[in-house]
Amino acid sequence: MVRLTRAQQQARTRAAVLAAARQEFIEYGYGPAKVDRIADRAELTRGAVYSNFPSKRALYLAVLMDQVIAASGAPKVQKVDSVGEALAAFARTWLERLPLVDDHAAGGRLQLRSLVGVVEDDRGRAVLAQTARLEALLLAVALESCTPGDAGARRVRLAESVLTMLGGSSLLAELAPGFGDPFDRVRACAHLASLDLEDAWAPPHLPYVAPATPCRRTWTPPGDLFDQISGDSVELRTDGVVVVLGPRRVGAAEEALRSARSGEQVTIVVVASDPAETGRLVRLRVSDLVSCLRRVFPLQSWERLRLVIDDTARVAEAVGVSDIDDETEVAVRVHSGAIVARADGRGAAYAAATADVDQESAS
Repeated sequence: MVRLTRAQQQARTRAAVLAAARQEFIEYGYGPAKVDRIADRAELTRGAVYSNFPSKRALYLAVLMDQVIAASGAPKVQKVDSVGEALAAFARTWLERLPLVDDHAAGGRLQLRSLVGVVEDDRGRAVLAQTARLEALLLAVALESCTPGDAGARRVRLAESVLTMLGGSSLLAELAPGFGDPFDRVRACAHLASLDLEDAWAPPHLPYVAPATPCRRTWTPPGDLFDQISGDSVELRTDGVVVVLGPRRVGAAEEALRSARSGEQVTIVVVASDPAETGRLVRLRVSDLVSCLRRVFPLQSWERLRLVIDDTARVAEAVGVSDIDDETEVAVRVHSGAIVARADGRGAAYAAATADVDQESAS
């Protein structure tokens, strides 16, 4: 009999806990589920469960994350010729998760990635609100790529409206399964493209943000990072802007993307002081959305944007941040393999993106 290594044994234990937890959540739902029963199902001790997951919430989020990964598969991009067609295709993809009327209620909640009863504190709600802004940005950027001749058009308010409608559909499917016609919602989402939402990028606070500080510092970022959108490795030494954001500041991603120079790479790095819960919550939401987006839009739609979820905070450490929290916002401008400007605090993403650094003297 082959003796398992410690890493193999840990992986086997983790897989057993996840499998048992999935069955527990399907049978009972999140609230009534018990860690003791999960341990019994996995034929493990309660301590073994907690050695892999610090809480029931962390375990539930991990189960949902596995659900998203299993449903992702190879994307087949659909051909769309307008924003309306793109929204219809996106809505159809999103609504595929709706359970049927006679599906088991708790199992249906897993299929819906339900967070009802999971995020109930003010901190969690604030994180979800910021994550929703990031989700809207990802959808908006894709929609903006559908009309390249309409340069400068902002579609964030349109994306927010669509995600609100689809999110409400998911909640209704959980609370009142079978209500409404999904095809009507697809048509409604497509119709939203014709509304004039008077969308413009003009946050009133940005003119008052302190400028970034010019500097000259060797830049040695970690190399084994991956883009949550494309799945490709990320090269952080490329000229551009790198923004490190805590979970309650991820909405600031747009400040960097809208303000950066034309064609410049913008990398958003999300860090969390508790990656097993808050970090996984952001990863879950983003991964779920991206799995739908990639079935409708080509990867070139986000060619300027890279999104990294850094559970180990190595990027934060590389830019000199040792104490991360929900409000972390640090941004740097990279040129020729060096950091040439840096900004901290609210508005840092905008400050670094607009830093007026003499590139010749920085070289």
